[in-house]
Amino acid sequence: MGKIIGFLLFLGTLIAASQEIGLDEKQLQEDCLQCHQKQQIPNEMVYRRYLSIYSTHGRMKEAMAAYLKDPKKDHSTMPPQFFLKFPMKEKSMLEEERLRKDIKLYLDKFDIKKKLILQP
Repeated sequence: MGKIIGFLLFLGTLIAASQEIGLDEKQLQEDCLQCHQKQQIPNEMVYRRYLSIYSTHGRMKEAMAAYLKDPKKDHSTMPPQFFLKFPMKEKSMLEEERLRKDIKLYLDKFDIKKKLILQP
């Protein structure tokens, strides 16, 4: 009986976690990716550019947060030609916690390590 209750609690936890992940993805879509898609901003290129300059997720998160709070061309990792094709980002009005969560989700979503296939 104890094993059944333990299993049901475990199953309930998994379901709750998967629902929260789905909500996070929806939040990221609404806060960020919706405009990226509408303006056809290449997310993979943005990710690679940040990765090549900052090299770790921690440093990338800090740089993205700083840029989104005060978006200026000299704060951006993008080359000047980028802004000839794509509009300048407006200052983010998201709360600090939500902004950081969206940045983490964005980095996880476009992480190139997930696309690597290791050959034995």
